[in-house]
This record gives sequence, structure tokens and C-alpha cells, in this order.
Amino acid sequence: MSVVTVDDILSDLPLGFASLILRPGPSAPAIERFLIVDADDEAVDARGAFVLLIGVRGRSALPALRRLLKDPPPVVAVKGSREDLAEAEELLLSAGAGLLLVDPGADWDRLLSIAKDRIQPRSYQSEVLTLLEEDLFAIAQTTARLTSSHVVIEDAANKVLAYSTVTNDIDELRKASILARRGPRKYELLLKDLGAYRELHRTRKPVRVPARPQDGLRERVAIALFAGERIMGYIWLQETGEGFGDDVEYVLTGSAARASAELIRYRNQQSVHMREDRIVRLLSGPAEAAASAHSGKIPAERPAALILLGMSDADSRADDAALKHGELANLASIHAAAYKPSAVVGQFNGDTAVIVPDLHSGTAEQGLRSLAEAIVRDARKHLGITAVAAVGPMVPDLLSLHTATSITEALLACMGGSGARVAGVGDFEAEIPYREAVRNFTTSPFRHRSLAALLQEDGELAETLRAYFDASFDVAECARRMTLHKNTVYYRVGKAARVTGLDFGNPRDSLVALLHIQEWAAANHPSGRK
Repeated sequence: MSVVTVDDILSDLPLGFASLILRPGPSAPAIERFLIVDADDEAVDARGAFVLLIGVRGRSALPALRRLLKDPPPVVAVKGSREDLAEAEELLLSAGAGLLLVDPGADWDRLLSIAKDRIQPRSYQSEVLTLLEEDLFAIAQTTARLTSSHVVIEDAANKVLAYSTVTNDIDELRKASILARRGPRKYELLLKDLGAYRELHRTRKPVRVPARPQDGLRERVAIALFAGERIMGYIWLQETGEGFGDDVEYVLTGSAARASAELIRYRNQQSVHMREDRIVRLLSGPAEAAASAHSGKIPAERPAALILLGMSDADSRADDAALKHGELANLASIHAAAYKPSAVVGQFNGDTAVIVPDLHSGTAEQGLRSLAEAIVRDARKHLGITAVAAVGPMVPDLLSLHTATSITEALLACMGGSGARVAGVGDFEAEIPYREAVRNFTTSPFRHRSLAALLQEDGELAETLRAYFDASFDVAECARRMTLHKNTVYYRVGKAARVTGLDFGNPRDSLVALLHIQEWAAANHPSGRK
């Protein structure tokens, strides 16, 4: 366990967030842990702890401080003004403890996060626990965005494992449970009185808990996290605006499937080194796919499909592109789990891949398209990400899925610049083999020497040829698109034919010219359609 000073914590705090008005005395113990103390807590062992005293501020903190000083901590953080805490300062000075004055408008959660990172850095925690926390916080944050609510994930003992970003829209009881990392006793009893836990243990579906304004409780929706018949924990959603939308139960079901899988993996004590990319293994070939399916208990004998999700050029080039990729994958994983609990989501060659096994071939195609449309829609609505989804062809079983990888990747590439947001192979039936031909051409060392040289030397003529081919050899349409006179187009096309010896009316020659023009366009207009 790390030993840190109060200055280490102060150095990470935002300017004006808090001030150290009393340093710990020379004999004060080192800070070895953090501790959240409620004003009503009795008999607290605070020795060696960085204490956050919550629920009180100013002079009202004095009774709790006197109890703490029976075994003085190195430093106590309290909200209030220096004038209000003058008596507290004297008490702590005589005990050799430090006093950190926190701005009344500051967020306790922010201070807790910074103190935790300093006192219990990631290297202290096991790799498994670190991964679990990261995954659960990502699930909580994505669920909150999809449902416009505040989300808390608890274990079976009501210990808070993760939660979404704290806002001013959460009620006091929920705020207290986050700070203390477990629900206050009063909160748990209220929910039991409402029959919430009894209903959660009875069903695997979301349970609605009505608001109790008299007790400071807003409306909630919750779901239990099951592993077989064993309850692993709960997800709680608290409304923060006009109530819950119609899709809240659908989203929460998907979130529960994802969170349950993470909790089960943690319970099995799988280390970071065992968290291989299942997407890559499932798409590598029959042997790797069979091993991955067996270890992940994924049905392998029924039809399966691959969906690839890409982002717009603007999103891919943004400074936070890596974050956007992660957010898109989290969103996709929740939708996919709601659609098929055995679905697998991850990164593949820079895109987000969704593998959907155990399909019923008669009804799957439309369902897969609807799944892709829901992901793309919510990515725009809740994440501000412009996503596109390529729905690959169904294959007879999971072990054959690797045969659909290249065609799904080609389909996704075809969609760039087309305006399509969701597409299947049938939507780009001719474009896919054409793009494959262009790709093969670019890897070949052979070129038509005079045409290649002309395109490089005369950009104006190259642009005209590109527009001429895009307009299907219609001179009038080409002239309109380029705002040129038709005679200018005739002259430039004729010049290209004379210099190269190619006859653009000949299918073979026009194909040769088109491949060269597309290669030139890809090099000179990388963001355009290729």
C-alpha cells in the first residue's frame, strides 16, 4: 500500500477546489488509506486515514470531529468557510491532525477519485479488479446516456461497484450511497418496504420502483444480475428529468447481460493475460473459433453473422477518436446483448465488430439490420458519433464466420461517402467486386505507363477524366458537374485518348483507365469516395 502526503493529493486538485489551512503535526501518522465518514458514524477508526467528513459543514461538523480525535487521522477534509471552522481548527491543531477546507460547491466525488488514485494507485489493485472496475464504469456511463438517467451498479451486498457521472439531478440518498460506496441503511429499508428486492429476486426482468417524494426518492428502474440462479448484484437507474423512456427496459436488459458477464469473469479470477481478443480468435478460422466458442460457452452450431461498425471521417480524425471508438463499442455491446446474450463485441482492424451467433436463418436478416440501425441511431443521438454499419452475410455456423470477414470489410469500405448508414451485401452487390478489383490493382506493380504519367502530370485533365467516368461517359453531364463548356470536355478526353492510345469506348480499355483514375483519386482525394 502506498504512503502519500497531503501535498500529493493537493497537487492533483483543481485550483480553488480546496485549501490546506492546517498541516498535520510532525507526529501525525502517514496517510495510508482514505475513509468516508458520515456525521452520524460512531466509533470510527481513523488512524492513518485521509478522512472525508460528509453530511455536515462548518460548525455542525464539531461533534463528528471530536469523535474522530479519539484516534486522530493525519488529515480531515470538511466543507465550509474558515470562519465557521475556526473552533475545529483549534481542536485539530491540539490533536496534531491536519484540516483540508473544501469549497462548499465542490464535488466530493471528485476529491474521492483523486485521493483514491493517489492512496491506492492502480498498481496496488489486482489487474482483474482494475479491469472489472473500468468495464463496469463504462457500462454504467453508456447505460446512463441511452436512458438519460443516473446509473449505479451494486454487488449482491449492495456495495457500489460503479456509477455514471454524478450530476445535480440525483437525490440525496443516491448521492450518499455513491460517496460511501454502499446504500445507507435507511435507503435499503425503504426499498425493501416498497417490495423492490423481493420482486428483483423473483424475476429476471426490469422492476419499476415508484417515486417517494416524502422520503426524497425519485422514480427508479432496477434489474438483478444473475449467474444461473445466483444473484451477483443489481443495476439501479434513477430518473433525472421527465421520467423514463419506452426503451428503458430493453436497454437495461442489455446492460444487465453485459454487467453479469463481467462479474462472472471477475469471480472466475481471469487475469488480464487471459482476456484475449475473442473477436480476433472467432474470425481467425475454424480451430481458433471452436476453442474460443467452447471457452466462452458460445453456441457454435447455428447460423452466425458479423456486423462491422465504422465512424465518419470527421469522427475518426478527431482528437478523441480513441474515446469515441470505446464509447461506440460499449453502446454496441449493450444493444447486442439485449438482442442476443451470447453476442460478442470488440475491436477488429480499427473498427467495432459485433459477432451474433445462434441465429434462426428464417428471421435473422431483418433482425440484424434492425439491431444495426438501433446502434447507429443511438450513437448519433446519445454519443454524437456518426456511425455506419455493414451487416455481413449469414454463414451456416460460427466456425465458418471467418469466410464472411473480407466481404463485410469490403461492404463497410463501400459505404464511405455513399450516404448509407446501414447496409447489407445486397445494397452494394456490384460495388463490392469492383472495389476488390481496385484493391488488387493497387497492389500490382504493373501500370499503363503513359496513362499513369499523364494523370500525375496534368491534374486538371485527371479531374476531367474522373468526372467523365463518374458521369457514365455523358459529356453534357460531366460539363455541368465541372461547370465547363462541353467542347472543353471533348478536348481533354480526346487528348487523353491520343496520348495514351486507349479507346474509352472499348470495355477493356475503359476498365484499365478506370482503375488508374480510381487509384489517382484515392491518392489525391483521400476523404472522397474511392
